[in-house]
Amino acid sequence: MRIVILGHSITSSWGNSHAVVYRCLARELSELGHEVLFLERELPQHAKKRDMPSPPSCRACLYGSVAELKKKYFDDIRTADCVIVGSYVPEGAKVGELITSAARGVTVFYDLDAPVTLARLNEGRCGYLNRKLIRNYSIYMSSTSGPILERFEREFGSPMARPLYCPADPENYYPEAVTDRRIWDMGYMGTYSPDRWKPLEELMLKTARKLKTRTFVVAGPQYPEDITWPVNLQRLEYLPQDMHRRFYNSQRFTLNITRADMKKAGYSPPGRLFEAAACGTPIVSDLWEGLSEIFEPGREILISRSAEETMDYLLYTPERERVKLGIRARERVLGSHTAAHRAKELENYIREASGATRLPKAG
Repeated sequence: MRIVILGHSITSSWGNSHAVVYRCLARELSELGHEVLFLERELPQHAKKRDMPSPPSCRACLYGSVAELKKKYFDDIRTADCVIVGSYVPEGAKVGELITSAARGVTVFYDLDAPVTLARLNEGRCGYLNRKLIRNYSIYMSSTSGPILERFEREFGSPMARPLYCPADPENYYPEAVTDRRIWDMGYMGTYSPDRWKPLEELMLKTARKLKTRTFVVAGPQYPEDITWPVNLQRLEYLPQDMHRRFYNSQRFTLNITRADMKKAGYSPPGRLFEAAACGTPIVSDLWEGLSEIFEPGREILISRSAEETMDYLLYTPERERVKLGIRARERVLGSHTAAHRAKELENYIREASGATRLPKAG
């Protein structure tokens, strides 16, 4: 097939996790023989930090406005077998109107932020999606599963709502030995957001202040400058994607904290949860509905509700069990949650939406 994807970014992973999703999804679609064109809005924050300006698995092109998008890429959009528009695309509603009116093939809205999208739709302030578009897209596809998909069909009129979790990328995330001495007892990676700050403070910072002989690390941009960090915690402002694997492999445990909207909706595993698991790094996570369908608590993942529970894991988990936790989580990811799994799921959704019994060959 010829597939066109209009996403938030594929060329820059700075301050967003969407790029990682699109990169490995494009790679696996290419491996299946499909031709992928990725169209990305030119944004100043991405222009300054393009860590993959020319993705190897697809043709990536930049556009400056919706008018330019229509002028330069209308024929690509019109003739593609499938056109996918992602959440957080600038002027995404206008882009969606162009896509759903011009494309002859299957049209997909891929929501990597479904609970946030739902809240914004209810408040009437979602710039990248609206009720009419939900009805007009062939598929509403979401990295959140569970009851929210039923709502998009029942309340918003989507003809077909399906899950597509963020993928793990075992080609880039796997266990490796770290030879230097910088091994942290616990780490966390995530862009600052007010709703994740209190859980981070409770589950890690309070733990770090009590366990002064243990070491911790927080990586990610946009944290307020007036934060007083524990003296035994290291701050990393920006961590390039090619350093993520080493980062996870340099931790005894890694902490997962879920955005408030995602936690409320449930069934919203963040991509970095799968990245850490693919590295075999034991995960301590906050609790949300649907987590037990992704990883088995106590066997593949540990759940913490307080600093005391986090401290217990750090102090009293036997080393052999700690290692087994990471191995079991990695096995679960490799069996169900890789980018190759996601590409095949997407193929099946396109086939279902088009009513096709056989997919066309690329080219």
